[in-house]
Amino acid sequence: MPKYEVNEKALVHARHLIDTRRYVVRSRWHEAQPSANDQNAFLKSHTWDEYGAWHLGLKIEASDETKNRYAFGFGDLRRLHRSGLIACHFRAAEFDHKQVELAAHDLLLTSRPETPLKRRRHWRTQPPKSLDRQHSRVWGAA
Repeated sequence: MPKYEVNEKALVHARHLIDTRRYVVRSRWHEAQPSANDQNAFLKSHTWDEYGAWHLGLKIEASDETKNRYAFGFGDLRRLHRSGLIACHFRAAEFDHKQVELAAHDLLLTSRPETPLKRRRHWRTQPPKSLDRQHSRVWGAA
């Protein structure tokens, strides 16, 4: 099984994207992740370092300036996707790449949006009227 190390440049890039709010909170990663054609188009107009900044993992034994060198992508080459970080976290955990897993976890904690959490807290304290009506119909409450 290949071994990976954390790409420090990608961590800096991801934190910059989070700080400047260039991220997508809700997306489907299988639809948002860049295709091979998207990656090739990106590489035609950008450097390998810029391409690598979108990947949390570096394959230890792979040659520099190859796609094989970079793994655990987290964005669509324009914005960070929270679903991409979640995919990185789970894939790294599944194959026991602990350092990459922890890096993805740390980024997930720093990318938590504040507004939805406030809404959730409000829901817990006072559910909307529509839920009260549904609850009373389902459980027969008055």
